[in-house]
Amino acid sequence: MSDISIAQSIQMQHINDVAAKLNIPSEELEHYGKFKAKLPLHLIHEESIEKSNLILVTALTPTPAGEGKTTVSIGLNEGFNKLNKKSVVVLREPSLGPVFGIKGGAAGGGYSQVVPMEDINLHFTGDFNAVEKANNLLSSLIDNNIQNKKRSLNIDPRTIVWKRVIDLNDRSLRDITIGLGGTANGIPRQDGFNITAASEIMAILCMAKDIKDLKQKLGNIFIGYTFDKNPIYAKDLNAENAMALLLKDAIKPNLVQTLEHNPAIIHGGPFANIAQGTNTIIATKMGMSLTDYTITEAGFGADLGAEKFLNIKCEYAQLKPKVVVVVATIRALRHHGGSPKEEYDTPHLKRVERGFENLKKHLENMQKFGLSRVVAINHFPTDSQEEIDWLIQACQSLGIKAVVSKGWASGGKGTTELATAVIQEITNNSSDFKPLYQKKDPIKEKIETIAKEIYGAEGVDYSAKAERDLKSIIKLNLNELPICMAKTQKSFSDQEKLRGRPSNFRVSVREFEIAAGAGFIIPILGNMMRMPGLPSVPASEGMNINENGVISGLS
Repeated sequence: MSDISIAQSIQMQHINDVAAKLNIPSEELEHYGKFKAKLPLHLIHEESIEKSNLILVTALTPTPAGEGKTTVSIGLNEGFNKLNKKSVVVLREPSLGPVFGIKGGAAGGGYSQVVPMEDINLHFTGDFNAVEKANNLLSSLIDNNIQNKKRSLNIDPRTIVWKRVIDLNDRSLRDITIGLGGTANGIPRQDGFNITAASEIMAILCMAKDIKDLKQKLGNIFIGYTFDKNPIYAKDLNAENAMALLLKDAIKPNLVQTLEHNPAIIHGGPFANIAQGTNTIIATKMGMSLTDYTITEAGFGADLGAEKFLNIKCEYAQLKPKVVVVVATIRALRHHGGSPKEEYDTPHLKRVERGFENLKKHLENMQKFGLSRVVAINHFPTDSQEEIDWLIQACQSLGIKAVVSKGWASGGKGTTELATAVIQEITNNSSDFKPLYQKKDPIKEKIETIAKEIYGAEGVDYSAKAERDLKSIIKLNLNELPICMAKTQKSFSDQEKLRGRPSNFRVSVREFEIAAGAGFIIPILGNMMRMPGLPSVPASEGMNINENGVISGLS
């Protein structure tokens, strides 16, 4: 059965019954039909957070299809509940770019899914739409101010760095010209679109602690300069309050359920290769306030999502994970060991052995943060027992427990062993989380620390534009902000064809983007784009809806 067929075969419980498992009365919920609800922010309690156990799920460097972090995260939550542990899984919301592109949605797979799967993968509760509208409201206000000479801030259109956004993959919108067609249509200038998941508004939503903090962050968005070389922020346009109005519901986490009717919180959706790649601080704290165990995931490999989760989110929100679950698949090890795409599903022990170097590097990196680790082997039918046994032994030689996870095929029944291993690691209490760098370190030093310690690079090169950008950042007194690297997810390096554990390479910073509102600096490495394109055969071509409203082809 396909993922969507499995999801449609399950009789969902009313969201009131799901909320009751978290001791939330139905009158506290803001209902979006029978199976979705918003949670009020007053349910967050700092004293409960201190007693809760935060579990981060990350992965080795993935193949283009991904290695199933979300599936493992959901399955692990099912496993915890099978063991009668009070837990919740906290995930990001899917972006329509991957849904209609090549990667698919982000509701899990097989018998480890969150439902209603169709709603979650499409418009859900409208959070992405709100982010998009808040972003584009600011764009409208900027161009209106340039047009309005009576109340002009004297913005130099050539310096504007703020872009419009849309939640689709559309390469033709990367660089555009606006304001054509005469004086009534505005001042012509160069502009462009980012995908909504990579927008600073999404980043701000994920970093905000409450409405007051949200408005302050929105006001601190850097726009560009005046003709007199003075910086302009969103607050100079009095934009933050109106933008916050559009986000008044989006700031509240969404409650849904797993296939086994266990609670799941889904909120925020930044990509990890071109944004910070983790759900909202509010959602994570909500989960920790309501349960003993909170399972959350960070996008792509641990060199991206996990590094940003730990250095940016955990530092800002003062969160301390108890254990990191690193997802590995045999097919990804074959990939990193030299298998061509058409042989990903063909057993090959030697390639698995060579590919293990990639996983080993990620495990070493997590140890640098002072965190204990468990490896979840996300099981595929094409895995040979010989390859699995070898991987378990290889991890054991490093002092790390590796457990086969069969959540995709069996739901909670297939993940109780993994849940038990995670609980044992937490009980051992061996984690002592610490960030990899200090915020006060110089920007280049912070970047070099990530490049050398996490990627394994020999050094960092900067283009002439990057050097100019860096001077502007220092002049704006933003040099103490943390770093959010925009880098390919396909390699430790900034060159996607370098698989495994590459060595003797340097990374190149092409330019910087400033996310002063969100509170970090974004170095753009290599050829990374913040607006993806569609593949030659997009997933949308295989989707349909019948006369009864039943959707097919969604994954």
